[in-house]
Amino acid sequence: MERIFVDGMNVLGSRPDGWWRDRPAAMARLTNRLDAFAAATGADVLVVFDGRPHRRVESAAGSVTVGFAPGGPDAADRDIVARLREDPDPGSVVVATSDRRLRNSVKAAGAGSISAGELLRRLEAFERGD
Repeated sequence: MERIFVDGMNVLGSRPDGWWRDRPAAMARLTNRLDAFAAATGADVLVVFDGRPHRRVESAAGSVTVGFAPGGPDAADRDIVARLREDPDPGSVVVATSDRRLRNSVKAAGAGSISAGELLRRLEAFERGD
């Protein structure tokens, strides 16, 4: 089974589609997309967003684990790295982020990474039925 940790705000920020106008709605849309992917593929997906919990996002979770990391910029990055360090098998995890510093920390923790764009391409291919 594929295990994916997603740097939620980094993935949202990778495409300037107006997500910032309604941040909780954008977070919920991404969570819904990840949930559909996880449910269909059996992937174990965790998405972590910077900031405090939002009910709209939590209600979109389904089979996806949603984490929130209050504490300012890069709080989700720190949370993801902490989860990897506590994970008994970090080598089975792929982290989706385009943040270079986080990618370096992910590698040091023994996990792999893909870019935010690659994750979005995978989701789009899944949604097209490819």
